[in-house]
Amino acid sequence: QLQASGGGLVQAGGSLRLSCAASGRTSVAYGMGWIRQVPGKEREVVAAINWNGRSTYYEDSVKGRFTISRDNAKNTVYLQMNSLKSEDTAVYYCAVSSGSSYYIGPRQYAYWGQGTLVTVSS
Repeated sequence: QLQASGGGLVQAGGSLRLSCAASGRTSVAYGMGWIRQVPGKEREVVAAINWNGRSTYYEDSVKGRFTISRDNAKNTVYLQMNSLKSEDTAVYYCAVSSGSSYYIGPRQYAYWGQGTLVTVSS
């Protein structure tokens, strides 16, 4: 089970930190990602990290603003979001892949959390 938290309402230019704690099935051997979805649009992977945290991926629009990290001792992955823009408004999901690398396609993620809403006001 994946439990995401940290979403909320923030003004443009502000910051939020999302957390995702995995319970039950351990996620330490698997890549993880943060995927967001805006109503009417397809889900997109905005950040992903491999099993040991040494390799990461960022979608172009969030490069330099978002940072993904993980703490395998806590079975938790984080997404630090800075300089937020109105276009970052979305439901953010954390997910665990079925492999050890990072993955940039939503379909490569096998287990999903419930999502947390991020709203950025301009």
